[in-house]
Amino acid sequence: MAKVIAESGEVELPDGSPIIHACEQLGVPFGCRAGQCGTCIITVEDGYSNLEPKNNLEEDMGLGENQRLACQARIRTGKVKIRW
Repeated sequence: MAKVIAESGEVELPDGSPIIHACEQLGVPFGCRAGQCGTCIITVEDGYSNLEPKNNLEEDMGLGENQRLACQARIRTGKVKIRW
C-alpha cells in the first residue's frame, strides 16, 4: 500500500494508483480534473521518486521541479508528502 501525506492527514491507496482521490480527501482544491487548469498543483516535499514520471499534460503545464498536478500524478509505491 502507498500513502499520500499532507498537513491535513494521510490517505492509503493501492500501489500504482492515481493520487487524485487521496488528494481530494486531504483537501487539495480541484477545478477541471483534466490537467488543463492548474488548480490542483501540489508541491512534493518528500518521496518524489515514488511517483510515476510527469505525463505530457504536466510537462506542457511547465511545472517546477517538485510540482505535480494532483489530478494526473500516479504513485508507484511508498509515501509521498505533499503541500499546496
